[in-house]
Amino acid sequence: MKLSQVLLGVAFALQAVACTRHEASQPPRPNLVEIASAPPSKMPTPLQLPIEGELPALDGATGWLNSRRLTSDGLRGKVVLVDFWTYSCINWRRTLPYLRAWADKYRARGLVVIGAHTPEFQFEKIPANVSWAVKDMRITYPVAVDTEYAIWRAFSNEYWPALYFVDARGQIRHRQFGEGDYERSERVIQQLLAEAGSTPVSQDLVSVDPGGVEVAAAWDALQSPETYVGYERAEGFASPRGVAPDERRVYSTAAELSLNQWALSGAWTIASWSAASNEGNGRITYRFHARDLHLVMGPDTERGRVRFRVLIDGQSPGAAHGEDVDAEGNGSITEQRLYQLIRQPMPIADRLFEIQFQDPGAEVFSFTFG
Repeated sequence: MKLSQVLLGVAFALQAVACTRHEASQPPRPNLVEIASAPPSKMPTPLQLPIEGELPALDGATGWLNSRRLTSDGLRGKVVLVDFWTYSCINWRRTLPYLRAWADKYRARGLVVIGAHTPEFQFEKIPANVSWAVKDMRITYPVAVDTEYAIWRAFSNEYWPALYFVDARGQIRHRQFGEGDYERSERVIQQLLAEAGSTPVSQDLVSVDPGGVEVAAAWDALQSPETYVGYERAEGFASPRGVAPDERRVYSTAAELSLNQWALSGAWTIASWSAASNEGNGRITYRFHARDLHLVMGPDTERGRVRFRVLIDGQSPGAAHGEDVDAEGNGSITEQRLYQLIRQPMPIADRLFEIQFQDPGAEVFSFTFG
């Protein structure tokens, strides 16, 4: 294998473990974070956890879910894990089984898990959508609704997911950006609880059994990066004549797509962060290489439901269908969220994905893979 191929694969994997927020004028940067945990050790070695700052104020939250309002001062004496998330981010979704398990296992020992929901897309700023996500994803720990990015800025954070581990004296002792390194994260929790004088903490690690979109990515097969559809961050767009920003245009697909290129067909309006289908039979095609394909999308506010069908290499997906479609590829958009459309069995090869929207009113934001 050529070195360039190796580096390309590493770049895709690094890009996939965390979502980042960038201003429109800033190019994306690679996120150098751990991809997978080390094998469990029988006798954990004490970790070096230097003080990395103080727990910032949480006053900027516009609301709280599953809890009364929490404050930094009021949390003194507790070990705190602050998790930055946004509910459509696939990278965060794959960490959620561990967050649930840690919250359940260590709550009685003095751990407080706080989910700081800081939105990426406009629809994630809608309070009802955040409340729906918390309930649908079975999140029972406190959630700070950080719609205005006040807590995000207080931490100088740049990633979803991002974990900040705070000791009982209110000092940040460890950070984890992106997916993976779950054993080390749990060892940090155990060590901080022991430092706080908690009753003896079991050194066993949690065991999780994720399903659906929460299953870990097939990293060795992943060669497709997160792809935004809106023109501010779109890459790989291959429809002839290119993008007509903020204008209705009838697009046509390219005669042939290379790996990680995509195209529109039918009447669409491409905005800065999304593309909206103006008529029925709008289509998107994408040549990808991954086990899983997801699409962040939602219905417009007037219609509330948009039917669609997905194809893979021109055929019904069959056993390769995701949890949001049947074997024939049929599904419907009912909420603004991430939809899993393809989960194909091994071995993985380049495949041509197509989604056909039978109704107008679909708004599409980004592709993600796993």
